[in-house]
Parts: sequence; C-alpha cells; structure tokens
Amino acid sequence: MLVSTEMKARHILLALYVMSPGFVSNAQTHSKTSQPNVFLITIDTLRADHVHCYGYKDIRTPALDSLAKDGIRFAHVFTPSPITNTSHTTILTGLLPSSHGVTDFAVPLSSLHATWAELLKGNGFHTAAFIGAVILDSHSLAPGLDRGFDFYDNFPDNLPSQVHWGRVERRGMDVAARAEKWLTAHPGGAHFVWVHLYDPHDPYQPPPPYSQTYKGRLYDGEVAYADSALGNFLEYLKKRGWYENSIVIIVGDHGEGLGQHGEETHGIFLYDSTTHVPLIIKLPGNMGSGKVVNAQVRTTDILPTVVDLVGIQTSTKFDGESLKPLIGGDVPDARVAFGETDYPLRFGWAPLRSVREPGFKFIEAPRPELYALQEDPGEVHNTYAPWDRTVQKARAMLAELRAKMPAPVPSSATVPQGTVNELKALGYLGRADVGSSTNVPEPSLLPDPKDKIQEANLLHTAMMAGEDNRPSDARAALEKVLQLDPKSPTALRQIGELELKAGDYAEAAGHLRTAREIRPDDATAAYDEGQAREKLGDFLGAREALQSSLKRTPGQLPARLLLGRVYLELKDPKSAEDQFEAATLLDSKNLHAQLGVAQAKIAEGNQSATIENLKSLAASHPKNPQIFDLLAEAYRSMGQNQDAIRAESRAKALRGNTDK
Repeated sequence: MLVSTEMKARHILLALYVMSPGFVSNAQTHSKTSQPNVFLITIDTLRADHVHCYGYKDIRTPALDSLAKDGIRFAHVFTPSPITNTSHTTILTGLLPSSHGVTDFAVPLSSLHATWAELLKGNGFHTAAFIGAVILDSHSLAPGLDRGFDFYDNFPDNLPSQVHWGRVERRGMDVAARAEKWLTAHPGGAHFVWVHLYDPHDPYQPPPPYSQTYKGRLYDGEVAYADSALGNFLEYLKKRGWYENSIVIIVGDHGEGLGQHGEETHGIFLYDSTTHVPLIIKLPGNMGSGKVVNAQVRTTDILPTVVDLVGIQTSTKFDGESLKPLIGGDVPDARVAFGETDYPLRFGWAPLRSVREPGFKFIEAPRPELYALQEDPGEVHNTYAPWDRTVQKARAMLAELRAKMPAPVPSSATVPQGTVNELKALGYLGRADVGSSTNVPEPSLLPDPKDKIQEANLLHTAMMAGEDNRPSDARAALEKVLQLDPKSPTALRQIGELELKAGDYAEAAGHLRTAREIRPDDATAAYDEGQAREKLGDFLGAREALQSSLKRTPGQLPARLLLGRVYLELKDPKSAEDQFEAATLLDSKNLHAQLGVAQAKIAEGNQSATIENLKSLAASHPKNPQIFDLLAEAYRSMGQNQDAIRAESRAKALRGNTDK
C-alpha cells in the first residue's frame, strides 16, 4: 500500500510539473542555462522487441535499460515508414512522409517544412548532427536534413570505392566520439545534438566481443554494440554535468523483418516487425523516472513534444501531437498510426498504406489485409472482407488523410552513379532515376509485394554478394529470381551489371537491353547498356542507350562524358562538343570534360582557341600526359611541327615517369 501511495504521489507531482507552462524552467533550478540541452539519439533498424527493457531476455542493453529507469518508456510507438531517410525526416519534422515528400532517396526536403534544428536554433540553441551512414548525408541522399544545424557531420568525398567503414558507414563508437569532440569544443549555451547510430542495419557485422557473444544472432550483436556506444555517450554527458538536467530522447527509426512474414530486412512491408520501435524520453531532473506509457503513439509525436516541453512558440503545423498529456498522467489517449512505403515501386511492385489502432491493423494493398491485434498480435491471420465495418472505417481514414495531403510533386532528383553504389553498399536497391519509378497510372494494378517477397530477399542477397565480391553467389541468387519471374527487370539489370564488371560485354548488353524493354524508364540500365556497347565497339547502339538514359536523368556526368566519346568515334565532333560542354556545366572543374571539349574542337578544325585553353590546363595540370598529347595534335594540324615534337616529348616523359 505504501509503494502504491508513493507511486501515486510521484505521478501527481509529475503531472503538475509537466502540465505547468514553466515546466522546463522549474525543472532546471540547477542548470546554468535558461534552456535544457536536448539530445536526440536515433538507433537505426531497432525493433522494440529486441531491447531488454521491452521484454527481450536474450540480450543485454544496459544503456537503454538505465535510460528507461531514469525516463519514460513508451511501449507502443510506431513509425510511418520502414526506410531510413524517410523515417528520419518524419522524426525531424513531425510530418508523415506524404506530407514532407521525402519518400525516396535523394529527394530534397522542401524549405516549406521546418526542421527540429531550425526550430531550436531559432530559439538560441547550438545545433549539431552526427550521422552513422551516408544514407543521411545531406550532400547526397538526404538533401535538406542539415537545415538549421550549425554543424552537420557529413561523409568525406573521394574515398576509395572499396572502403566501407568511413565511406558509407561509421561505427557507433566513432559517431559518439565525434559528437563528444564537438560538444567539448562548444560547451556554452543550450545544445540540440542529434546522434545517429546505424549499427543494427544489415549487413550485421558487430565487432568483438559482440560478434562472439551473439554468434548466430548477429542482429542482436549489432543492437548490443549500439547500446554500448549509447552507454559511452551517456557517460560522457554525466561526466560533463549535462545529463541530469537535459532532455534525452532515444528512438528507433524503423524495425527489421528478421524473416517474419518472409521479409529478411525492411522497406517492403508495414507489419509491426518493421514499424514498432522503442521510444524513451528522459526529462530534466529525471522526472517521471520509471514511468511506462502504454497508449499507442507515433514518431510524428516526438518533435511536437519537444517544442511543447521547451516552450517554443511556433505556427508550424505537425501531423503529430505533443505527448505531454501522456507524460503527465495516465490518459489512455491512443493515436491512430498511419504507415506508408513506396519502396516496392523500385521493383515495379505496388506501394502499401496502413492504418493501425490498438485493436486492428489494416493494410491497403492489391490484396488488402486486416488483422485483429488483440487476438493476433503477430499479424498472421488475414480477416479482410470488403464489407467489414473496420475495413470501411480504415479506408475512410486513408481517404481523409489523402484529401488533406498536398498533391505529390514528381521528383526531378537524380542520384550520381557513385551514390547509387553507396546505396547498394548499405543494402538498398540503387537506381539513378529516383523519381520515375513512382509514375504509375494505378498502383493497385501492380504486383502485390506479398507475392514478391521471396524475390525481394533474393535480390537483396545478390546485391550484397556483389558488394562482397562474390559474383558467383550473386548470379546464383539472380538466376533463382528469374526462375520465379523471367521478366524481372531488376534481376536482369543486376545480372547485366555483374557481366559488365566481369568484362562479358555482349552478355551484359543483351540482359540490359531486355531489362530496358520491360522497364523503359530505367536510366541506370540504359547507362550500363551504353557502357557495354561502347566496349563492344557498337557506337550506334551505345549512342541510343546513353541518349535514353540522359533523357530520363539529364544530370549524369559519367553518361555525358561517355556519350561525348561515342560521338567522337562516330565522327560527329559537334555533337561530342555539346556533350562535353554539358558535362562542364555539371562540373566546371572536371578535367575529362575540359579535355573532351578540346578534343572535339580539334576534330572540328578549331585549333587556335583550343591551344590556348590547353596551355592553361597544362599550367594547372603539368603532369597530365593527355593534355600534351592534345597539344601535339593541335600544333601538328596547324603545321607547327617543332611545338608538336616538344609536346609529344613531354607526354612521353610523363608516361615514363608514371610507369616508374
């Protein structure tokens, strides 16, 4: 009875504090700043049911457990998206994907949508972000997420393509250390710091001792390792005296299939395995410590909660609502959780939408699904019937939501080939033509992802095998896909890519042409076919393929350069010059583009102006023999043989030095 009375008193006190307008300042009596620090830690691909404090006994997550002891644990939290950049954009804006528009990779976040960092920076916070994977790099795959941050720790450019750690992913300890270094250098004022730990994302490669402790359960090993990185960061905050009076938020961006419903990873389905995530909020002074909120909430609710807790006045509209009423009391205020995934469109399959209430989950698909969650929490028994009142209610909710959403804007985003390779290294299907795959007349006419999940798993296996330089394993998986669907454009393209890499250009060109016939909008397949045909000496075929690729995604620098070289082979220097000039517009400092322009002009007979440009290039790139080759050609065509001989000698000497 005494314990019950004490707990009741604590909850009453918490409610009084949280519901008061001066909540933060009251809690901050020992703080040196007028605002609390706010720390957001997102742990990628983290299932709620694989965390110890959420009831999973086969793992140790002491950092998350201690934070739950000091804070408030939300038991039923759902993300609207099972894709990293989309789900994080939701967390950082409080908006559903169909509101913020970032439903694919490299789609810029509109400046119309305020971000967490912008809102806090506008109220005096110093802001910084530390990301664990290039999937959230604001220079490439997540443009716009850096808005409002004083410092955004993007990945470096021009690292060797075979490098994984440091090029496309950082270990959690590295991410935490980078955040600590910045905080140490910027100790004054209130901070908002976002730390993103990517480790649980596949491929699962935990470092020792987690690779041994969780041998055979490497996903759990990655979760345990990420927890240790979190523990180090929390310990740093405690040593600096920041932990006690800060708001600390831990949330998963999405979960992981782990074979449930046939899905090995994530992105395709909207079941709880990939949408149920952990959320823990530690308040200043550890108020409400140990409290568990059982009401269903959403990741869209996190930013409105922080704005509410910190006391920011804003006209910004959110799709979520503040969690303060749930933090301060025991109001059973379950919120409707919507889900969206357009990732199946990358394979030519139907996108999915879902509605979840505590009692049911409805999934809109070519073959719709309805689950009674109280009796069937694993979403195993589909009870869908079109006349069911719950189905009609859910469809009405989706229709109402669609009516409120802005009209989708076709994306003009393009992903450079290097970034496509980074996507593959992170386990995502990469296409350069980001927006085009969603331009379908009626998604319900596309194949249901449920019927394609075996193919999705095999395609993922093939992609990761290719990244690991296991081409035979990749090909075996792709051949299994083609047994299931001989017209799979994704499998045909991936086989073509393997053959292109292996130098089997004729086979590559054939598979890639077939992939294009099935999916005419695939700019990547067209570019790869252009490469294969250029290697074969089929310059007319290469020209057609490259023109098709550039028609769909004009901003491809490698395709422009290759098409320029093809035009030179076709004795069409004027068209070649046009392509090389277009390449210089994409990258004014690209030497290949500048040399291509010079070579085209020489072929056109315009040597005099070209010589001056080449001299300038020779001054800035004195060790490049190709410049002197072109100078020799230009001099000789003008009858300046002595100058040509000197340029040839210089080129030969440079090549000799290179050989040594």
